[in-house]
Amino acid sequence: MIRVDRGQCDVITADGVVRADTAFVTPHDPLRVVCTGDWVAVEPTGNPRYVRAYLPRRTAFVRSTSSKRSEGQILAANVDHAVVALSLAAELDLGRVERFLALAWESGAQPVVVLTKADLVPDAVTRAHLVQDVETSAPGVPVLPVSAAFGDGLDVLAAVVSGGTSVLLGQSGAGKSTLANALLGTDVMEVQATRDVDGKGRHTTTTRNLLALPGGGVLIDTPGLRGVGLWDAGTGVGQVFSEIEELAAECRFHDCAHAAEPGCAVLAAVDSGALPERRLDSYRKLLRENQRIVAKTDARVRAEIRREWKRKGAEGRAAMEAKKGRWM
Repeated sequence: MIRVDRGQCDVITADGVVRADTAFVTPHDPLRVVCTGDWVAVEPTGNPRYVRAYLPRRTAFVRSTSSKRSEGQILAANVDHAVVALSLAAELDLGRVERFLALAWESGAQPVVVLTKADLVPDAVTRAHLVQDVETSAPGVPVLPVSAAFGDGLDVLAAVVSGGTSVLLGQSGAGKSTLANALLGTDVMEVQATRDVDGKGRHTTTTRNLLALPGGGVLIDTPGLRGVGLWDAGTGVGQVFSEIEELAAECRFHDCAHAAEPGCAVLAAVDSGALPERRLDSYRKLLRENQRIVAKTDARVRAEIRREWKRKGAEGRAAMEAKKGRWM
């Protein structure tokens, strides 16, 4: 399936691309609706033709929607590489990179970070420092500076995405459509000029499209994502912050919260400068967010959170009583 749009989809078949209706595969569960990248069974004839089923997914990139119902939204299926585009024309948001990567790891795909518009940072030393900052926030993930305007770094990225299905993710203005056109070797995706005030691009892509690459493989271009909410991504968070999880195994207490406990290896690494404090803060934030999302659909997790609140409340009251005792 190469495109889904309001109950209709475009599907590649042996007879070419056909238009099909998704009425029979539109369940109430938003994670079970068909999406770009799905392999589906389509009626051989008919007007309209209908999608009757889709095959089990190898991988699925899912985020939490911005609605108060906290539903999951599937963005792409059967993806081998999740390419996170980040513009060097704007200030780096490392927290957002970590958020994207957590979802990418959780999906089952191999994440890749592409730093677009590298030509706008002509100083090689500055560019190297920016790459290093992202690498620190993306352990085990390739970080590729690329200039679609001049072709720098495109050969490396093309080699990566030639081996399967890749989804291109990022905020509006990250240069995703320009990057897609460069990989395709032709202007398939519409792009707009950057804004003079800040050098950022404008939002252009409005649907998810699966495009065949000339060097092999296929690419799913996606609209810019303003919100990147976690969706049951505990494993992905652990992968993004693997160095913290490794340090946590050396803490004195197995349930160490890395707050003020004695013998905490994580806090010791922060104090020594081996672990940036920003990384620990981001780790805590994503863990809390993911726990809240999971708790909305898992009664056991909700009960654990309530017990933790009660425990902390009791500890706080005990500390206050101890202080009062010393004052009297």
